[in-house]
Amino acid sequence: LITKTDSNPFFVKMKEGAQAAADAAGVKLMTAAGQFDTDNASQVTAIENMVTAGAKGILIVPADSKAIVPSIEKARKAGVLVIALDTPTQPADAVDALFATDNFKAGFLGGQYAKAALGDAAATAIIATLDTGPGISVGVLRHNGFLAGLTEGPGATPAPQPDTSDYTPDPRVVCSQDSGGDQAKGQTAMENCLHQNPDINLVYSINEPAARGAYA
Repeated sequence: LITKTDSNPFFVKMKEGAQAAADAAGVKLMTAAGQFDTDNASQVTAIENMVTAGAKGILIVPADSKAIVPSIEKARKAGVLVIALDTPTQPADAVDALFATDNFKAGFLGGQYAKAALGDAAATAIIATLDTGPGISVGVLRHNGFLAGLTEGPGATPAPQPDTSDYTPDPRVVCSQDSGGDQAKGQTAMENCLHQNPDINLVYSINEPAARGAYA
């Protein structure tokens, strides 16, 4: 199991669940994680080490949806089953399977909540977005989903998204910063955004740690 970090509570629980299932099945579980959400280099090393150690299957939460693909391809050519968790690879068929949240819908629901909270003011909201970083599909999906939900509002159903490789432009977004899904970086990103525009009245964040930093 290769996650993005060992600090995000989401990945901590993922690791605990994997270990419990491995123990119950009598399977040896190797684990690794990056130092931060976008730490692709650590994941490349982890895949190489696990393949060398004889791993039969690898579950990975990609830190970089595109950059990790060559390493995944090498592992699969060596006969290793590779499954992506949480974050789709680009292309999606670079892995044998994907188990993930509908990240676009997750963002969409957040946008609907924000519109319900702001009411008519949502149309003229002054938005800061604290994203992950370039090359991460989950960040693009949630970001675009949030803006769609904010526009369409409560009760709407998200439309299918044929392409999620780029952030959707929106004139209401006055500042976008990469937080790496990290609390300290989220706080710095929010400070930068408030310096650029002190009138920001709505903040979207990629995850809970970044949100905690923004709140601080």
